[in-house]
Amino acid sequence: MEHGRACIVVLHTLLLLRIADATMEFKNLTLPGQHPSPELVSQDIQRRVNVSITRREMLAYTNIDSSTSCLTGNPIDDCWRCDPNWHLNRQRLADCGIGFGQYAAGGKGGRYYIVTDSSDHDVINPRPGTLRYAVIQTEPLWIIFLTNMHIQLSQELIFNSFKTLDGRGANVHITGGGCVTLQYITNIIIHNIHIHHCYQSGNTMIRSSPTHFGYRTRSDGDGISIFGSRDIWIDHCSLSHCKDGLIDAVMGSTGITISNNFFSHHDEVMLLGHSDEYLPDSGMQVTIAFNHFGKSLVQRMPRCRRGYIHVVNNVYSRWEMYAIGGSGNPTINSQGNRYTAPANRNAKEVTKRVETAQEHWKGWNWRSEGDILMNGAFFVASGEGLELKYEKAYSVEPKSAALIDQLTMNAGVLGSRSNKLGKWTGGDGGVEDDENDYGEDSDGSSKPNTMNLISSLLIALLWFMFMCSSCDPVMLL
Repeated sequence: MEHGRACIVVLHTLLLLRIADATMEFKNLTLPGQHPSPELVSQDIQRRVNVSITRREMLAYTNIDSSTSCLTGNPIDDCWRCDPNWHLNRQRLADCGIGFGQYAAGGKGGRYYIVTDSSDHDVINPRPGTLRYAVIQTEPLWIIFLTNMHIQLSQELIFNSFKTLDGRGANVHITGGGCVTLQYITNIIIHNIHIHHCYQSGNTMIRSSPTHFGYRTRSDGDGISIFGSRDIWIDHCSLSHCKDGLIDAVMGSTGITISNNFFSHHDEVMLLGHSDEYLPDSGMQVTIAFNHFGKSLVQRMPRCRRGYIHVVNNVYSRWEMYAIGGSGNPTINSQGNRYTAPANRNAKEVTKRVETAQEHWKGWNWRSEGDILMNGAFFVASGEGLELKYEKAYSVEPKSAALIDQLTMNAGVLGSRSNKLGKWTGGDGGVEDDENDYGEDSDGSSKPNTMNLISSLLIALLWFMFMCSSCDPVMLL
């Protein structure tokens, strides 16, 4: 009997040691795409901003180049917008990323695919010419749009890797069931798209590749859902009015840049991290740069669990509860942002440690550097013994007060914000908007502009005669 008990004790001890070893290995897990030195990535953003601003100031002073009006000091925009023939080399955009998502190649090097059909009737066998047909392909594709479109999704739009969604030159709205899903994939660029009025969908079969479709449970209703994915760049999009988050990144996602976007009319704006206990999210690295957090936002700009989050040169026009929240000991590096607090005297604090006592969060690494705090806003920093580390990492002063409006002046979908296609309502669980931003015709419908459509067709024809004589017609139609 004693011998048996001794064996049980030994086995139990060995099991505990094995579990402890496995836990230590799990805690030290490095995610694919995780940068070994996030401070250097943050510093590189400030270096690029300084270079762009210096170039702008020098050219404006010498007045020797009539194209200097395109320079803003925003390193992403200045990378491609100063070329008047950018439309002949759309894929240059892939070289303009910054921050943790700068390595997102999207569909660079792949063929162009023109979306000609805005319908989404069959999610198992999508029709060629539709957006759904394009995003499930296995090869790299640079996806563009023939003309203005409202794509009303019937179910979540599940992407495959190496895709660029490039809405430049058209006014493209994505609404409806589930919206954009990036799950266990890499290298995605989403640029210049309106995404709004997304609602829950699912409990049905959906195709995710040319060779596979399967059952999908009910989605959350996010505008963009990033799940276990890396090398993602979301730039110059306008997001609002979704059932859950506007952008959520969870379950070991990393290598993400969210830049130049316009957020408005939403409660829980952005969630980064699955849960406090999900250890792989400790390797999550996200850059949030040059965005405008606009009117009627409540909280989560972002709300972080674990990971390293660099929030740099954004405009926060107000919030109702808080701007940046977190739990699970995330690193928050806030640089050169402008925070304007609401009138509510109980909501002046930029930061919120969610359901965590001060004795637990006082050592968390939350820093504010070069931020502008307006209308009584205040940022509660934390962390001890880190000043030297930050001084070394950020030898370049972040740009803020005088230049923040210049850096964020084009946030959201490029072009006139009054250029809308119509009033979108969610339907079937969607969000009705009593205070919508979207214009409508007198009868409440969206009517295409015939001249614009003809012009778009002619431009597309001329462009492909010039650029795509060897392209595969299946990819073009």
